[in-house]
Amino acid sequence: MTKRILVVEDNDLNRKLFCDVLQAGGFSVEPCADGESAIERARAFVPNLVIMDIQLHGISGLDLIAVIKRDVELRDIPVLAVTAYAGKGDEERIRETGAEGYLAKPVSIGPFMTAVKGLLERTPPRPLHA
Repeated sequence: MTKRILVVEDNDLNRKLFCDVLQAGGFSVEPCADGESAIERARAFVPNLVIMDIQLHGISGLDLIAVIKRDVELRDIPVLAVTAYAGKGDEERIRETGAEGYLAKPVSIGPFMTAVKGLLERTPPRPLHA
């Protein structure tokens, strides 16, 4: 069964890069360019993993992670947070919000795929809704 990954990233180039690399790795990918529709897209796509940019226009990726982790349907989906603003204490704050993984931008392909595969290996399969 192909693993599904929701990519929430408002930067067009980063979103395309993440999606292209994941698709080349054999994953089914759903790109999402704005945070406002991320929760709705997660419910519809039923991902095995969410890759979440922290600095989104209009809404914080941290707020979206918190919403995901409070939602009965979505809370078991692991979240890999990616951010260009990797200051002291940011990783701890992001993980406290509920993200299971964390990468600082610019993201290198090797560590990115290692993080993705590591989070997916720890996650039981999610059935598609009927």
